[in-house]
Amino acid sequence: MSPANPFAASEAAAQSAQYDDIWLVAGQRTPFADYNGALRDVSATDLGICAARALFATSGIPAGEVDGIVAGNMAQSSFDAYFLPRHIGLYAGVAPTVPALLVQRLCCTGFETLLTAADQIALGKARVVLSVGTESMSRNPVAAYTHRAGFRLGQVDFRDFLWEATLDTAPGIGMGDTAENLAKRYGISRDEVDRFAALSFERGCAAWDAGWYADEVSAVVNATWSLDGYRPRSLKLADRLERFARDGHVRPTAFETLKKLKPAFGGVQTGGNSSAIVDGAAAAIVAHGDWVRAHGLTPLARIVGGAAVTVPPEIMGIGPAPAIRAAAARCGIALGDIGRIEINEAFGAQFLACQRELGFELERANSRGGAIAIGHPLGASGVRLTHTVARQMRADGVQYGVSSACAGGGQGVAVVLENV
Repeated sequence: MSPANPFAASEAAAQSAQYDDIWLVAGQRTPFADYNGALRDVSATDLGICAARALFATSGIPAGEVDGIVAGNMAQSSFDAYFLPRHIGLYAGVAPTVPALLVQRLCCTGFETLLTAADQIALGKARVVLSVGTESMSRNPVAAYTHRAGFRLGQVDFRDFLWEATLDTAPGIGMGDTAENLAKRYGISRDEVDRFAALSFERGCAAWDAGWYADEVSAVVNATWSLDGYRPRSLKLADRLERFARDGHVRPTAFETLKKLKPAFGGVQTGGNSSAIVDGAAAAIVAHGDWVRAHGLTPLARIVGGAAVTVPPEIMGIGPAPAIRAAAARCGIALGDIGRIEINEAFGAQFLACQRELGFELERANSRGGAIAIGHPLGASGVRLTHTVARQMRADGVQYGVSSACAGGGQGVAVVLENV
């Protein structure tokens, strides 16, 4: 590494892995719905069930082939949230004898479901793993943590968990402030951030209009799922909808509109050039090559490896840069060999800082729209990004791709894929 690399120590300390014969076989997700929109009444568990059932239906892979479940979720959105991974498996049709695990690495949670699945396969614990990332932002609770023993007169302390959880109490700043710190550090202007946000919306709209997401997104419909011997679960859309089929936040949004919005954190970030708050879930099948070949399947991509790193909490959004460098180094490939890049657009300035740190051309990254347009359901984004970049690699004829995101507290995760 170059001595000029400010994140050399983080990359050297990365938790990384390389895999030989592990594959991303298939993926599917729900459309992402705007905060308090069509999916506002649906728990993260039921969103995960919906995505998993859609995955089995569209891929033709029987749920009975799964012998491992890894689910990811951040904020608990129902009173039975402790059972989320187990219930997703049971009501998606996976055999009741299959163990289920919940993982959480903040906004990198979805990637963690895939890398944990790959680890389980590499260790011989499983052959075929169902990975699910799911999040209901709309059902984040209004919570109190100090009232179990009662409260004094006038000292009731209920707070909005969705808002309060964006504050990192170590440096004492919110996630938006970390993006502003990066804007200052890398000299990123409000004009640049708004223009990038407009591009994200433009790309997302173009991809939907061209039918790009038709193979990735399954419509959500009202449903009841029965399970012999157990209570049924159900999903009901809000506002008397019968069907929800397209990402709700993807809409034509011009630069001229974005530049009129007021700063949200006193700098370059606004509600329009930050990731959309949405509800949704994504699911994928990760499997050993022996199983893939035995069943005559054509997988999406080989999972080459991945890495998790840390960065200072006050610039948490730069996490993808050292994560991508560490993952590429572990996998023995150069950054220039990565033809398609998906970096979660938590904030426009955060993405642009990563671009400047890594030096890649904008044409290589987020080419079908990113989280500013599509949205960022925290626990689901990593699965979505990885599935999307795998599809992009195949469509565009490139060999290597990477998906990545930052995480609050100062972390980054990257997953390297190969189009074989």
